[in-house]
Amino acid sequence: MNRVKISLRGLSKKNNIAAIGIGSLIVFIAMLMVAGVAASVIIQTMTGLQEQALKTADEVIKDISSGVKVTHVSGFYDGSKIEQLAIYVSVTTGSNPVDLSYAYISLSDSSTQTILTYDSTCYSGSVSDGIFGTVNSSNISNEEFGLMVIRDIDNSISSTTPTINREDLVVLLVNTTACFSGIDTSTTVSGRIIPEYGMRGLIAFNTPPAFSDTIIELQP
Repeated sequence: MNRVKISLRGLSKKNNIAAIGIGSLIVFIAMLMVAGVAASVIIQTMTGLQEQALKTADEVIKDISSGVKVTHVSGFYDGSKIEQLAIYVSVTTGSNPVDLSYAYISLSDSSTQTILTYDSTCYSGSVSDGIFGTVNSSNISNEEFGLMVIRDIDNSISSTTPTINREDLVVLLVNTTACFSGIDTSTTVSGRIIPEYGMRGLIAFNTPPAFSDTIIELQP
C-alpha cells in the first residue's frame, strides 16, 4: 500500500499567501470607502461654496448696479427757521426698482442726528397744493418721512409699496421742526438715504447766512 504524503509546510505557505491576499483586499476596499467618503465631502463643500459664491455675486451686482440719488433739496422757511425739507429722489442709471418702504434717512444738523423711516399715512400720489402744502407736515414725526409722487410713468408707486424705477421722481418730506426744532441760518446739514440695497443718496448742504425767500433751494 502506497502512502500519500502531504507536506504541511506547503499548506502553511499557501494559507499565508491566501491570508495576505484577503487582507490586501480588505485594505483596498477600506481605501475605496474612505476615498468615496472624502469625495462626497469635497463635492458637498464645492457645491456649498459655489452656491455661496453665486449668492455673493448677486448681492454685489445689486449693490453696484442699483441705488438712489438725490437730485436736489428744497426747504420751506416759515419766517423763523426752515421747518420742512423736500428731498427729490430718483433711481441711479440702470438701477433695479427700489422699494422706499425699506429705506431710511440718516440726517444730522451737526448737533443732532436722527433716523427716519417711511410713514405710509403721509403719502400723496400727486402734487395738489404745492410741494410743501400737499402733505400736512404736522403729521410727520421726528422718526418718519413722508412721500409725494412727482412722476410715475408705469404706476409702480403706491402708499404701501412706494417702488421707484427708471424715470420715476418722488419727494421725501422731512419735518425739521420735529427733528431739530427747525434749521437755522449758517447750519451744516448732512445725511444719506439708505435703500435696502445699492448705492445711497447723499444729502449735504449749508444753509445761507440769511433767509429771504419762502422756498429756498439748498442742494443743487
